[in-house]
Amino acid sequence: MVKNISETTTLNNGVKMPWLGLGVYKMGNGQEIEKAIKAAIQTGYRSIDTADFYQNEEGVGKAIKEAGIPREELFITTKMWNDRQGYESTLKAFEESRRKLDLDYIDLYLIHWPVKGKYKETWKALEKLYKEGHVRTIGVSNFQIHHLEDLMADSEIVPAVNQVEFHPKLTQKKLLQFCKENRIQMEAWAPLMRGRILDHPLLLQIAGKYNKTTSQVVLRWDLQHEVVAIPKSVNENRIAANADIFNFELTEEEMKQIDALNENYRTGGDPDNINF
Repeated sequence: MVKNISETTTLNNGVKMPWLGLGVYKMGNGQEIEKAIKAAIQTGYRSIDTADFYQNEEGVGKAIKEAGIPREELFITTKMWNDRQGYESTLKAFEESRRKLDLDYIDLYLIHWPVKGKYKETWKALEKLYKEGHVRTIGVSNFQIHHLEDLMADSEIVPAVNQVEFHPKLTQKKLLQFCKENRIQMEAWAPLMRGRILDHPLLLQIAGKYNKTTSQVVLRWDLQHEVVAIPKSVNENRIAANADIFNFELTEEEMKQIDALNENYRTGGDPDNINF
């Protein structure tokens, strides 16, 4: 049982990654993001997840500089967007992200979506970045089982992480099992289903039992499935509340009840139909 915000999962190359992080999708590049990141770091968060597509890497870099935490204690993730995929363009995209973040290295660099015909050469560029020490670990985002199998058939390095949409209405059981079997750490984006599941009667009932919020119940459910969670919030109180999930544990029956809410419902794009 994960009992503290400082606890980490050990990735397949030995790098340690926090179980809980702050997602910054749709956060503005100025004061909004700086305030949120500083609040998160004060609460104990050490993992921040951004992307080229979010257009706020400069804000992330500025905030972590000003937070006064040693760089080696932080875990910074970014991703390259679909129009940058390909070998040379990926190397260029990485350098641009690194410069915007103003960091000597990135902890985790991800392929944002599995663009058909492109993600294999993109992965070769990630392998180069990893071997040269510019990135501590590399992974993918929004990859289905067939994408992972296709990628791994021609790669030297198995992805360390697969960041996917994961919440009680999209449990992706087969993908989670595949990732566990291949030592790929699954990570949940939109773990709270963009807030659309938080008034569900079952979650309200379980939350009442533990004197917790439904958000805390869902994030605890993530951790007990051994899935890293990166809830997004700009609200300081909510950022703190999302971290208050280490002092209770869901029963096996409650885990099954939440699993049973699955409808294969996506709030975001379908990885098999990328037209963006």
